[in-house]
Amino acid sequence: MKITILNGNPDNDNTVFDSYLTSLAEVLKKEGHSTRILELRKMKIGYCKGCFDCWVKTPGLCSVEDDSCHICDEVIHSELIIFASPIIMGFTSALLKKANDKLIPLIHYKIELVENEYHHLARYPEYPYTSLLVSIEEDTDEEDLNIITEIYRRDAINFKTKFAFAKTTDDPIDEVVYEISNI
Repeated sequence: MKITILNGNPDNDNTVFDSYLTSLAEVLKKEGHSTRILELRKMKIGYCKGCFDCWVKTPGLCSVEDDSCHICDEVIHSELIIFASPIIMGFTSALLKKANDKLIPLIHYKIELVENEYHHLARYPEYPYTSLLVSIEEDTDEEDLNIITEIYRRDAINFKTKFAFAKTTDDPIDEVVYEISNI
C-alpha cells in the first residue's frame, strides 16, 4: 500500500512526535508498504484564498504558487493518508489545517446529495483512505478526541473516501500498523 503521512508538527523542537512518525514509517516499510512523510513545516504552503480558481480557471490545480500542488499529487496517488499532528489548543495544528484546506482542488465544485447531505462531486475515480494520528496535550480528554475524530471522519465523506481510524502517539506503533493492515 502507498501511504503518505502529512506531518503537521509545526515545532522543530518536538522531536518525540517526529521520531514516532519516523519509527512508524520504518515499520510500515518493513511490512512492505511504500511510505512517505511530508514534513509540512519545511514546505511552502499558502492559505487558501477562496478564489475558486482550482475549480473553475485551473481545474484541479491551486493558482497559488506553493507546494500544495505537490501535496495534492502525493495525496491523490496514495492509498492511505495519515493526517498527523500534535493537538494544540484542542485541535490539530494550524499547519495541518492549512494543508488540508489546500486539498480542495482534488474534488469538484459541483454538489450532489450523499446520505441526505450535500457534498462535492469527485474529480478523480478513486481517493485514498484517510486516518488521523495525534499526540495529546496534558488536558486533552476523550471528548476532545471524539470531536477531532468526527471532524476528520466527516471530511472523508466530502473527500469521497472512508475514514479508516484515529489513533494517538500514546498507542504502540504495532497497534497503528495493525489498523493499517486491516484496511
